Amino acid sequence: MLKPRTEDLLTWNWSNFEPVYTDLQETKLDSKNIEAWLLIWTNVNELVDELYNRLYVNTTVDTADVEAQQRLEKFMEKVFPEWRSADQKLKEMLINGGLRPDGMEIPLRNMKAETALFREENLPLFVEEEKLNTDHDRVMGAQAVTWEGKERTIRQMETVLRETNREVRRAGWEKMAERQLADREIINSQWEAYMALRKQIAANAEMPDYRAYRWQQLMRFDYTPEDCMKFHEAIEATAVPAAIRLAERRKKVLAVVDLRYYDLFVDLSGQPPLNPFNDVREMTDRASAVFHHVLPQFSDYFDTMDREGYLDLDNRKNKANGGYTADFSYSKRPFIFANAVGIHDDVQTLLHEGGHAFHAFEAYQLPYFQQRSESAVPMEFAEVASMAMEFLTSPYIGEGYGGFYSEMDAARARVDHIESDLRFWPYMAIVDAFQHWVYENPDVGADARACDEKWGELEKRFRPYIDWSGYEDVMVTGWQRKDHIHQSPFYYVEYGLALMGAVQIWRKAMDDQKSAVIAYRKALALGGTAALPELFREAGAKLAFDAETLGKCVELMESEICRLESSY
Repeated sequence: MLKPRTEDLLTWNWSNFEPVYTDLQETKLDSKNIEAWLLIWTNVNELVDELYNRLYVNTTVDTADVEAQQRLEKFMEKVFPEWRSADQKLKEMLINGGLRPDGMEIPLRNMKAETALFREENLPLFVEEEKLNTDHDRVMGAQAVTWEGKERTIRQMETVLRETNREVRRAGWEKMAERQLADREIINSQWEAYMALRKQIAANAEMPDYRAYRWQQLMRFDYTPEDCMKFHEAIEATAVPAAIRLAERRKKVLAVVDLRYYDLFVDLSGQPPLNPFNDVREMTDRASAVFHHVLPQFSDYFDTMDREGYLDLDNRKNKANGGYTADFSYSKRPFIFANAVGIHDDVQTLLHEGGHAFHAFEAYQLPYFQQRSESAVPMEFAEVASMAMEFLTSPYIGEGYGGFYSEMDAARARVDHIESDLRFWPYMAIVDAFQHWVYENPDVGADARACDEKWGELEKRFRPYIDWSGYEDVMVTGWQRKDHIHQSPFYYVEYGLALMGAVQIWRKAMDDQKSAVIAYRKALALGGTAALPELFREAGAKLAFDAETLGKCVELMESEICRLESSY
């Protein structure tokens, strides 16, 4: 087994890994050596995977770090193609050898799908795609404006959208929009490059289009594009009317005739914006207390990450957008990346990413990398792990549990969370429907102006309650500001499906929090050893696309908003 120190691993190249893969390829597999062989394969794959993830993380924590970008590019050019090729040979050995080790049924199914897609000629195209991702992060991470005499990132400007003064919100949002539109053409150019690459990747794999390629790459064995269309229709029938009801209530309270985008985030209680923490240290300590009340083991996991330096939570210029959890699988540690600026959304992001991190910790008990790697766990269920954690922690965010808020503010924060989730489904439908259209019509979809037109059409279908008049350019370029569309195509419907699963778990937790957490944790520990519907069932939910199931979730969320609002 290879056991390098992390600092040494970061200097490794393909020559450090190659002998192990060669030995594995030369082994004659039988029932006596298969487990030892899988453990050696696990060890070397964990090392390559962690090396990549650490190099990637370094490019996101500082998008201006040229050396970090060069190290990642060198890995992608020199190590990644060799690793993918060697790893593919081992998958073929296992598949063709006829052995079926315990707990490997689902991973073997996945390997067969990966093997069918694998083409050597696509490896350099993946390298080019990774370079585009880094370039896109650089563009988005550099966006900043001057506000009240200080330079502020786009993420930091989101605090302005919570201001009670509408003119302040409008002015701040317009500054953000103006800065984002300044990058319109460069993002359009990147989009053309993305589309050309993906069209070629699909063609090389002899797939009818990139959507078909991506569907298989994402291991979507349990639902189809047609199911996604059904889900869009269910959202249009249930979540959109609920969002319209929320919008009408918002217009009435704010005393406005038309609801603008910058009106969506201000608290309707008339109280000052929620102030959950003063700095990242305070946020981290309070999050630990909240996790402890869900399950002491979860706070132990979180405190370990904090103590060992696996959290990067503050926002700063030249830091990539968004939040994510990376899995350092050799070290058996997840890493949480976020962009906290002092708003409730930061709390939700950290609780969400905590769910991902705990998922990783629980799955580390599985012996083989192929059972618990990022590609092994269905993303739809990975997002159940994170979204359900947002709901499981919600009873404990008040100061009585060491959380973030007074009891009244905790109720306000919970309303904000539920309302945001209700509005999320229509937005998710826009993002997902847009991508289906793009890859069903790849030639037209490569044209940024056509993309603008399609996005505007979908906005009117799923978010008719937002008045964009006078800001049409901002509306139609919304697709430019959703990183998933550019960097992780088709990775978005997972959030919508997972939110349904999370709300079902929440409903059970309202009756019996302890048993709901036990079922949730049991499902996390399965990693990627069960099929998607079974993972949902083990967690206490059902994978669904229909209006009836979604409607019950919407009904619960609206009723809970009313209950919580009556408390303040």
